[in-house]
This record gives sequence, C-alpha cells and structure tokens, in this order.
Amino acid sequence: MTEFRYELLATDGKARLGRIHTAHGVIDTPAFMPVGTAATVKGMLPENVADTGAQILLGNTYHLMLRPGAERIARLGGLHKFMNWDKPILTDSGGYQVMSLSKLRKITEDGVTFKSHIDGRKFALSPERSMEIQHLLGSTITMAFDECTPFPATEQQAADSMRMSMRWAKRSKDAFVNREGYALYGIQQGSVFENLRRESSEKLTELDLPGHSVGGLAVGEGQQIMFDTLDFCVDMLPANKPRYLMGVGKPSDLVGAVMRGIDQFDCVLPTRSGRNAQGFTHRGTLNLKNGRHRDDDRPLDDQCNCPACTKYSRAYLHHLIKAGEILGAVLLTWHNLAYYQDLMADMRKAIAEGRMDAFARDFHAAQEGGDIDPMPIIED
Repeated sequence: MTEFRYELLATDGKARLGRIHTAHGVIDTPAFMPVGTAATVKGMLPENVADTGAQILLGNTYHLMLRPGAERIARLGGLHKFMNWDKPILTDSGGYQVMSLSKLRKITEDGVTFKSHIDGRKFALSPERSMEIQHLLGSTITMAFDECTPFPATEQQAADSMRMSMRWAKRSKDAFVNREGYALYGIQQGSVFENLRRESSEKLTELDLPGHSVGGLAVGEGQQIMFDTLDFCVDMLPANKPRYLMGVGKPSDLVGAVMRGIDQFDCVLPTRSGRNAQGFTHRGTLNLKNGRHRDDDRPLDDQCNCPACTKYSRAYLHHLIKAGEILGAVLLTWHNLAYYQDLMADMRKAIAEGRMDAFARDFHAAQEGGDIDPMPIIED
C-alpha cells in the first residue's frame, strides 16, 4: 500500500506544484476534481472523464446515503467498483447540502436531522455517521463533518458555527477508520473573519490531519471577498499538507486561488454549464444557443483537443442544442471538463517554470478580449 502524503515539488510566489500520493494513485496538483454527485459525472462515461486528464472525482455523502444507500454500495464492492472508477475519490461530508436544506433540517450538538428532499423520509447525520458512510463508500479522501456557515453571517454566528464544526472535526477524527493510503481532511471555517479563521486553523492543526480544506467560501460572497479571505486564511494551514478550496469555481476563480496557495478544487460549474449550452474557452465563455453560431463551421475552441472541438463545429453544437438533443449536452460537458483539466495542467507547467504571474496576465487578457468572431450576430 502507498502511504498518503503530499509532495511539494516547486513554488512560484504562493502557487504550489505538488503531488498527493494515495492508495488509488497519484494526484498532480493544483488539481480540479469533477463532481460525480450520485456516483456519476453527469453525461460522461468514467473512461471519458479520465481521458480529459482528471485524476480524482468527488462523490457526495448526502446524495449517496439517500440513494442507493451506503450499505448497498458497500455490499456491491464500494464506490470505486460501483461506478467503474479506479482512481482516487474524495467524498464531501454532507455539510453543505445540509446547509442548503434550511427548511428541512434541525442542527444540534449531536448532528443534524433532516428530511429527504426526494421523498420526505427522516434521516440523522452526525460526525460518526458521516465517517461510517464515507468508509462504506471506500472514499480515498474523507471530509470531516462540518456546518457550512452561510453568507452573510455576523461574527458571533460565524464563531458559534465554526466552533461546533471544530468539535465535530475532533469527533470525525475519533470515528475515522485509518488505513494506509487513505486520509481525513479537516475543514477550516470562520466566514470572512480573520481571527475566526485563525482559531479554526489552530484547532485543526492540533488534530494533525493529513490535509485541510477551506470551507465556507463560494457561498454568495463574491469573488473579491473570497480572494480577500484567501489572502489571509490559506497561509494559516500547514504548508506540508494539501489545501483544498471547496466548491470553486469559475476559471478565473481557479487561477486566483492557485496564486494564493490552493492545491485542490471541485465545482459543478463545468458539467452544469455543459448541460445549459455554455462552453468555456481560451477566449471566454460562449453561449451555444446564440444564433451567431448556426452557420459557424469553426471549432468551439481551436486550442482544445477534445472530441467536441476536433470533430464537430460550432454550427453542429448549436443545432444539437436547439434541437434538444442529448449529444449537445454531452459534447459541451466533455469539452468543459477538458478545458478545466487543460487549465490546471497549464498552471502546473507555469509554476514549474516560474512564470505563474505571466500566465495569469495572459489568461485574463485572453478572457477579457473575448471571442474573435467575424460572423454577424443572428438570433434564431
């Protein structure tokens, strides 16, 4: 078995190039994790997700406990076998989803009781049960159970929430089944308050966990506030362990967060956007519903080697979307995932070569320049 460890290979400013060694393989960082909420990355075969360059997926404790159930997945050989993915899997603890169920849940020191958004059945989720579910799933990286503090929150609300999450982190560690090559990550909380983020980091450092994440951001505060918070909170986490920013984000979010020392990301944006006719490109985001694309025989992104870009035109993608064909969503999802992985690979290369600042300037200039399109805008 391989010991779980983080290997720092190079730095450029605060940006870090590294590797995470796990029981299910190596993760090159900075890394983006496609979201496979219900044991599937929507619209994609696992082997196609791997073809984009993805080395790790994210699964969701809340959704998988509701259906098909963690015990059933365990009986069927675990999540890796169940979804045909032999690389690392990170599972979130369910805390974010519980936060979003504000009208259906009750939080106490013991944990959370809530009603299923699917059929109204009552469930209880505690740090111990969250660890049990993630163990049954066979998660390579398990997340400590926490309360995701909403934004905005007063300092007192954020403090109470953070301190309960830190008590839950201790209970999560005590309940975690430690195996070689597997890891439990803590979750730093504290909203936008520097003193609370520091207190949270100190509590997590005492637990000596193999990795940490920054939680409670990308919950409506906006990019600049997120960056301002990352400016002080990332350095509070141990430098010899991976740092994961949960639920982020747009391509510009990734670039900015990497420059502030983040190693891992996840977000539904590339897949959700693919299902909603949006394509991320080196020259900005395109809406393939727009009639400007209906006679455009150019590729979606001439710098991308995914099948959507090398085999099909914008006109064809536009046709599929306007006709409501599933293939349109599949191809755009495939492209978006490939674009995100290419972006991460380009940043890893830039860090290795000591030119991350120049990379960021070129990235923003290309995005702000927009898509150079000689075709007239024609609405269908």
